[in-house]
Amino acid sequence: MKLPRQFFKPLAIGAPAPLRELPVRLERMIHFVPPHLEKLRAKVPQLVSEVDVVLGNLEDAIPADAKEAARDGFIAMARDNNFGTTGLWTRINALNSPWALDDLTAIVAAIGNKLDVVMLPKVDGAWDIHYLDQLLAQLEARHGVTKPILIHAILETAEGVNNVEAIASASPRMHGMSLGPADLAASRAMKTTRVGGGHPDYKVLADTAPGGSARAAYQQDLWHYTLGKMVDACAAAGIKPFYGPFGDFSDSEACEAQFRNAFLMGCAGAWSLHPTQVAIAKKVYSPDPGEVAFARKILDAMPDGTGAVMLDGKMQDDATWKQAKVVVDLARLVAAKDPAMGKIYGL
Repeated sequence: MKLPRQFFKPLAIGAPAPLRELPVRLERMIHFVPPHLEKLRAKVPQLVSEVDVVLGNLEDAIPADAKEAARDGFIAMARDNNFGTTGLWTRINALNSPWALDDLTAIVAAIGNKLDVVMLPKVDGAWDIHYLDQLLAQLEARHGVTKPILIHAILETAEGVNNVEAIASASPRMHGMSLGPADLAASRAMKTTRVGGGHPDYKVLADTAPGGSARAAYQQDLWHYTLGKMVDACAAAGIKPFYGPFGDFSDSEACEAQFRNAFLMGCAGAWSLHPTQVAIAKKVYSPDPGEVAFARKILDAMPDGTGAVMLDGKMQDDATWKQAKVVVDLARLVAAKDPAMGKIYGL
């Protein structure tokens, strides 16, 4: 474990100093773009104004014979667009693949000063973060990158879940973490082929009813334990947790339910793999106007955050003041990105 005095030192001579605080950015949806497809790259200028993060995907869903084309397409996509306040990320190939090293060396050399975050798949432990941390520092120094590129880990192996706290605190580059349910299901030998969401056979039954009538059944959340463990690790380390993919594009209702569960548990956003999921993520991860209005009442009634007051018959104290501040701070970020929502919030 790195000692405190060494933790925030650059890992290469000439690399930028690590950030002590994460940038305050709205990241409700991380929208995946397959950069090897020119037709979809052409939509990026429009996407920049519609989403919070544009991610060039180089890993899963990119055929092996299109990996180099995806890498080149991402570099072209980054060069050809002004992203402004919209985040520019890439998901590189896994560290044990034959493409990961070239992904990093080519991308940092070409567009290192535009790249905000590298998403690293299949993270098993802190050692994966340490390797990427050192390599990014060397590449930043070599190519004159002036701000540190952050790391976002995907939690999608049983070993990674077991080591989630060490991963979250492995480097000052850590931006956050996403739950990857599909690969995690395979790693655990779970008996599901779904990508996120519930399963009709994962349920509890009500007690036997008098007279032998049908027993009520309630579907449970396969991912509740893991998501809670990830959120706690991220919150303790001061980084952001995210829900990952929801694979059934035809079931917007289930997608919204999964996104909302993650939002309520503390996640900052989710992945959008299809254009229809952008609107769902924007709706779910923007706080409800009624909640914002009540949260503002709490803050107004307790300007210094101490003591206790009664509002609408409910006691409010310093703990609920903190909850209200989370809601209002998020609403202010949304309002800055979306003036129409700002008017609804009264901000």
